[in-house]
Amino acid sequence: MKQAVVALVGRPNVGKSALFNRLTGKARAIVDSTPGLTRDRNYGLAVWQNREFIVVDTGGVEMEAQDKIRRQVQEQTQVALREADIILYVVDARTPLDRADSHIADLLRRADKPTFLVVNKVDNAEQEAEAQEFWSLGLGEPYPVSSLHGRRVDELLDALWPLLPEAPLTPDDADDLTIKMAVVGRPNVGKSSLVNRILGESRVLVSDVPGTTRDSVDSEFTYKEKKYRIVDTAGLNSPHHINEEALDDYAAVRALRSIRESHVVLLLLDASIPLSDQDERIAGFIHEAGRACILGINKWDLLEKDATTTQLYSAILRKRMPFLDYAPIVTFSAKTGQRVDRVLELAAYVDEQHVMRFKTSLLNNALKEILKKHPEPSRHGKSLKVNYISQTGVRPPAFALFVNEAKRMHFAYLRHIKNGLRARFGLEGTPLIIMLRGQKEAKERA
Repeated sequence: MKQAVVALVGRPNVGKSALFNRLTGKARAIVDSTPGLTRDRNYGLAVWQNREFIVVDTGGVEMEAQDKIRRQVQEQTQVALREADIILYVVDARTPLDRADSHIADLLRRADKPTFLVVNKVDNAEQEAEAQEFWSLGLGEPYPVSSLHGRRVDELLDALWPLLPEAPLTPDDADDLTIKMAVVGRPNVGKSSLVNRILGESRVLVSDVPGTTRDSVDSEFTYKEKKYRIVDTAGLNSPHHINEEALDDYAAVRALRSIRESHVVLLLLDASIPLSDQDERIAGFIHEAGRACILGINKWDLLEKDATTTQLYSAILRKRMPFLDYAPIVTFSAKTGQRVDRVLELAAYVDEQHVMRFKTSLLNNALKEILKKHPEPSRHGKSLKVNYISQTGVRPPAFALFVNEAKRMHFAYLRHIKNGLRARFGLEGTPLIIMLRGQKEAKERA
């Protein structure tokens, strides 16, 4: 079951970014008193009472001139109205209502989606009386909260909870033999062409399955005796009144959904144009979601190449996306079919790596070799002692590393251990999770 998308809508400086940070537990969106500071949209994952959902911080409606209000409001809310399952309309308890607030409320009522009126910056019980004037917006009961201090945010989440789909956070599908691969990337990088090429060349087309991601189709097929389900997220064309930034928002929400629902993600890039911030954002989603990953460079046939082209392009990728240093890179042309078969072969390979299980004895033999070559360092005059390691999960491979005291582990040495495990066991194409267990436990994605 797919996750709900919860969009934060409102004017600048009402505290949407603070609420985003409170819900996701990350300070990803910059919080500042300057109106309109959130120019780029922000996306994150939140969990409440074992139900996971996607949060979208949609930025703010600028109020530069009165005749621009309607256009700016529509651009601001377009993605939320189109893609969100639940809308949080955030207002500032300290700012009087004006016609822009009423206009946004009117648009949200017509959207006919569950909408919660969040009155932010209510820091104490005395200020709650100020929230009552917002009943006039006609959006139902106001929820007075303080995003900055967390006051009564739990009550807001309790109200959202019945609307969030029930789904396990980490479904145990390691034994599922179907390779679920999402093809994600910016518009016009060739996602649809690649999927059509793959399906056109497949010997056995099993069925077309209604997509779990809106406006997409999951196609099942068999290639070299392996079953695949490929998620085509290429249908990103939006009406002309959605501007380029809104289109990026729309693409990112859909990409995040498909990433979370897949085993393997092919991040598709266009060799004929420079890498963008949007490419990096999607790459970050893949890493944070713990999916197996392939970096696919499409339109390779359009480049004038020499003996160093592949190496130079790969170096640029590694520099821009260092957190995906484990992802294999494949160059191909969806138009001509050149090396498209390699994409499917890599998908099968990284999927196998994603579910690798190791005996505890093998892991500890490898750990001993790693420690022998580079003994544990001391930190603040105290020695770190690494005792043993065991595997705790797959998709991605997860390990518990038992030490005398977790806080003595330096991130560089933990990375050294991770690299040693990769050198011994491969694990290409998949992130690793290492949990330190000692007097204090600390979880760190390696």
